[in-house]
Amino acid sequence: PTRSPRPGQGRRPQTPRPPHPQRRRRSCRFPRTADGRESPVIAFRLRGHWPGTARGDRPRRNPRRRSLRRNDDRALRGAGRPAIHRAARIPCRLARAGGARGTTLGVSITLSEAESRRVVSGYGVPVSPFVTGTSTAEVLAAVETDASVTFPVVAKLCGRAIAHKTERGLVRLRIADTDALAAACDELLGKAVPEDGKVEVLVSTMVDGNRELIAGLNDDPQFGMTVMVGIGGILAEAIRDVSFRLAPITEVDAAEMLDDLDTQRLFGEFRGEPEADRAAIVEALVALARVGAEEPGLRSADLNPLILVDGKPIAVDALLEIEEDDDA
Repeated sequence: PTRSPRPGQGRRPQTPRPPHPQRRRRSCRFPRTADGRESPVIAFRLRGHWPGTARGDRPRRNPRRRSLRRNDDRALRGAGRPAIHRAARIPCRLARAGGARGTTLGVSITLSEAESRRVVSGYGVPVSPFVTGTSTAEVLAAVETDASVTFPVVAKLCGRAIAHKTERGLVRLRIADTDALAAACDELLGKAVPEDGKVEVLVSTMVDGNRELIAGLNDDPQFGMTVMVGIGGILAEAIRDVSFRLAPITEVDAAEMLDDLDTQRLFGEFRGEPEADRAAIVEALVALARVGAEEPGLRSADLNPLILVDGKPIAVDALLEIEEDDDA
């Protein structure tokens, strides 16, 4: 037999709670940019401490441990008590510029590998030594003059319209001497088609390493320039082990990006190679972020791969996409 509830122990019927008159309107409000448009703000925290802050300067939880809810715009506006996540901690070029960036409206062009190498190396990104020439004789003279380019070398046909050189057979590896280099240059120049436009042969010192990273930049129309680092090489798209930050970044941010990667074993001693020089990798990432922050009209950059040689990163390929202007 079932026991009947004692007086006062039965459940009272639940009355539906009427909707708050301000709830729907508040859930749709976002901070506004300088031109008056609403702009959603995403505040996030990855492993470690907040990007761009020292570990002791990160925001602390308030005494009530109040969470940032989707329909609570007071935390985004910073009204009342300090919230856990403050949007002001994350730099956003959209808010500073007062609207969408102009680079999202124009037409972009991709620089050649030689042009891209010159740009990033000017900011301190380490690249393998290289020379270029539009003819075989010019290439041979440049190699003989530049003592930093040593055999064996790699030769590539590069131009603004050539993005995927390997698929077209425009790369020659492990060229051992001058005679082999001359033959390779003649062959590569003979593979050029009218659609390639202006082309040249790039000759670089051959760099070998068992560990490869990928690094890049992307100008997001909402949040501005972002920096990326991950496991690179031919397995970059398969592994997808990457980390992102908003540019510009500090050395602390770059170090945290490396800590965010899951494949940490590659940074230790690996197949007879020494431990990765994290300080050198951090320096390369900060230099790459400077390219995104200071180079006018830059839309994206791709350094793949960054080969670790004696633990230090060296970029052996680079591609930059920029906004086209009248002089391009």
